[in-house]
Amino acid sequence: MKNFLTKQYTKDKRFKIRHNYLTEQFKDYPKIFKKIEKVIKFNDFTLGFEVEKFENNFKKLINAKYCIGVGSGTDAIYMALKSLGLSNNDEVITTPYTFYATVNAIVQADCKPVYVDAKDDFNIDPDLIEKKITKKTKAILVVHWAGRICEMNKIKKIAKKHNLFIIEDACHAALANMDGIFAGNFGDIGCFSLHPLKNLNVWGDGGMIVTKNKNIEKKLKLLRNHGLINRNEIKIFGINSRLDTIQAVVANHLLGKLKVITEKRRSNAQLLDEGLKDHGNIIIPERIKGLYEVFHLYCMRAKQRDKLIAYLNSKGIDAKKHYPIPMHLQTPSKKIGKYKKGDFPFAEKLCDETISLPIHEFVTKNAIKYIINTIKKFYSKKINS
Repeated sequence: MKNFLTKQYTKDKRFKIRHNYLTEQFKDYPKIFKKIEKVIKFNDFTLGFEVEKFENNFKKLINAKYCIGVGSGTDAIYMALKSLGLSNNDEVITTPYTFYATVNAIVQADCKPVYVDAKDDFNIDPDLIEKKITKKTKAILVVHWAGRICEMNKIKKIAKKHNLFIIEDACHAALANMDGIFAGNFGDIGCFSLHPLKNLNVWGDGGMIVTKNKNIEKKLKLLRNHGLINRNEIKIFGINSRLDTIQAVVANHLLGKLKVITEKRRSNAQLLDEGLKDHGNIIIPERIKGLYEVFHLYCMRAKQRDKLIAYLNSKGIDAKKHYPIPMHLQTPSKKIGKYKKGDFPFAEKLCDETISLPIHEFVTKNAIKYIINTIKKFYSKKINS
């Protein structure tokens, strides 16, 4: 199988208004190179000083107790499950409307994903969770989709009632908070991604795990580094999932900009909300008081979604589908359940109707106006006659 990403990178560059903004974001790369020089001279490429610095900086940023830098957001979820002792087909409740990594991590941890339908905020529907709890259920793995926190008050009550762990897939949600509590701090463990297109990103893969529990922190630090307690001894069988020191340099460089980046995304989202809120062909999620969304993606539902995306693409706007096939209808899910179309109707509706628009900090107000006007033009009688 060929690497499909290289073609995607080339394809995406043709758009005037793109999801990929890394050229602009890292225009100051000479400053980062200078910082990387220190790593090269000191040779602490593996779990070096910059990793510890980033862990401490991130901890302060989101008021977390313990932070552990790892190789990716996917590894973060996998290691979270393993650190809690889950395996042997233990059941983990999650949503079918998510990126593949969420469910991949559950399966790789030798657990069984149990799907609960999504609702109109793109997140898991907490009112449907209890129906799926069995004697084998050990955890609820919530996904804060696009940087919008799930209904954690309801979910925490359910988890407490049934003595279940809560793991947060906060890979989209750095700085997201609800009533001042940051994503990652609601459950037992929070998992973050530093993938290049995340709000807080690096020059490759990277991840972060947060927890309040000292024993879990100790287990995670063993797990990420082969189980080593010193150069010559292991305490457990672990894996190799260490955040590279060079990537930590990039993360630290960007961390100070994250609040500005987030506010720009929120400002752009507000402009899109205002411009499209009264349009009969568009459904925008309700914005909740006290909920601070960070808009990793700007998602809305649209009639004639596929035709709209094609039209926007033809006008230089990089509109995308995140994602067109729910997890229960992906081929590997056939091995874990007899799933069929209609099993999770709202997740399927989201996959059929959702469109994602560029919203990052380099999308200008004029570009937002252009996106809004182009969408309205598509739905005009002239376009659809």
